[in-house]
Amino acid sequence: MKPTHPAHAKPTARELALDILTRVDRERAYSNLLLNQMLRKHKPDRLEASFATELVYGTIQHRSTIDYFLGQFVSKGLDKLEPWVRNLLRVSFYQLYYLDRVPSHAIVNEAVNLAKKKGHRGISGMVNGVLRNVLRQADRLVLPELEDPVRRIALTTSHPEWMVARWVKQYGEETAERICEANNSAPSSSVRVQSLRSSRDQMVERLREAGVKAEPSRLAGDGIVVEQAGNMADTEWYRSGQLTIQDESSMLVADAVAPSPGMKVLDCCAAPGGKTTHLAERMNDDGEVIACDVHEHKEKLIREQAERLQLTCIHTVVTDARKLNERFPPGTFDRILLDAPCSGLGVIRRKPDLKWAKSESETDAVARVQKELLEAVHPLLKPGGILVYSTCTIEYNENEGQIRSFLERHPEFSVAAWTPSQEPLHLPESRWREGMLQLLPQDYNSDGFFIARLQKKA
Repeated sequence: MKPTHPAHAKPTARELALDILTRVDRERAYSNLLLNQMLRKHKPDRLEASFATELVYGTIQHRSTIDYFLGQFVSKGLDKLEPWVRNLLRVSFYQLYYLDRVPSHAIVNEAVNLAKKKGHRGISGMVNGVLRNVLRQADRLVLPELEDPVRRIALTTSHPEWMVARWVKQYGEETAERICEANNSAPSSSVRVQSLRSSRDQMVERLREAGVKAEPSRLAGDGIVVEQAGNMADTEWYRSGQLTIQDESSMLVADAVAPSPGMKVLDCCAAPGGKTTHLAERMNDDGEVIACDVHEHKEKLIREQAERLQLTCIHTVVTDARKLNERFPPGTFDRILLDAPCSGLGVIRRKPDLKWAKSESETDAVARVQKELLEAVHPLLKPGGILVYSTCTIEYNENEGQIRSFLERHPEFSVAAWTPSQEPLHLPESRWREGMLQLLPQDYNSDGFFIARLQKKA
């Protein structure tokens, strides 16, 4: 295969997007990580970076709808094409169908030129023919009116049918459709103020003075929503430990744990350390937070976050959380946080390739691991102590179902009420009751997230 671009030339937004989409397709790479890596490597200007980002996320978000339409124009079928050719057609169709600011002839010409760079004349001819047919037969670009709600939602919002079917069963047709629509919208960016060093209001003021659009989070008391800020990890505020990049929904975990200075706290699956450091800040850096992760390279991330934020009460441990009882005797901790591994279906807006990479069987497999973790860590809690269980998914069997099952097995635990540090949450009662909270991606424009607060009998 020919190189996409000369070694001395910066790749265009379309070239970057095509490279990323092809690697996601071929290697099951994570689009968000790959995109960040490529933008750092090639350093395109702001407009090119923004366009490349839109092309990558938009094409992945709408992939099955795009494939439905393209299938009418590719005679031998999309699956028979090489991954880079398939993704060149996808990213070109995305621009033609979903974007209106780029002239159609420019999109087709650029696609043909890319095909010539990467392949032979036959491929460029095929790409030219398919895209020109799409333009000539625009009246065929109409989705069918399907009676089956699962098939209808899956096709119009571009989600796997198995995923939509589960959400329709759990939440009803209307809410399931809103979940899928929210997954295709742009995620908000948020940061958490280091509350031991400044107040949220002070940090908001600093950001605004520097030209960043910043608003206090409506969901989390330490959160700030930022716009037009670029990569906050590249700022002096981040480097000097004045703030942490974290989604608003996950900031609520510290509210549920509610640790006090002097406590001994266990964070079971702690990397990369966002929630760990939040707990330490809430404790005024007084006491001890044991942060555990099974991977050594991830344990390093926790330590780096603690050092950056100038927090000294965090101590890291590398082990499988299911073996923590080999290190600590029963009743060691005042608080335990189990931010459990999960299917991640609450963060599809940030990682759209998740919906194509996941299978239905994986959600059942990860639920078994969650059960094993709960069974392993709950004896480490002191009588009267608090165990908080959280995930970034919206699946019942990983969330409320998991907790209901745990409570049936362990009557010494009960659900305990907790109060968010921000204004009261405006959510249906079915998703915010008895100390259990289920946020969906359309709520507060945040990640889908689950939190349960359990108390052990004294």
